[in-house]
Amino acid sequence: MANLPNCPKCNSEYTYEDGILFVCPECAHEWTAGGAEESEDTQVVRDANGNILNDGDSVTVIKDLKVKGSSSTLKIGTKVKSIRLVDGDHNIDCKIDGFGPMKLKSEFVKKA
Repeated sequence: MANLPNCPKCNSEYTYEDGILFVCPECAHEWTAGGAEESEDTQVVRDANGNILNDGDSVTVIKDLKVKGSSSTLKIGTKVKSIRLVDGDHNIDCKIDGFGPMKLKSEFVKKA
């Protein structure tokens, strides 16, 4: 059996190979064998088209979204300026004109 590296995230010894990736079954972390592992502080947030988003980018909403706690909806095509990336399920923190502060999921926006 091949000598596989331990998981860099949880240090589990039960890793396995899946194509060019190593996978940890305990924490579901995936990484490449090249050693180009991103640091834990760096997060990569991608929009619906796969483009990498950064702090300060402008994005456009690609789907009508119901606003929790309000009877209004956020319409498709709404432009959001100066986003801020945060950790969590809703990984975009922003202020939308007419709505105020809001958190969005990156899967419902595209880079403008």
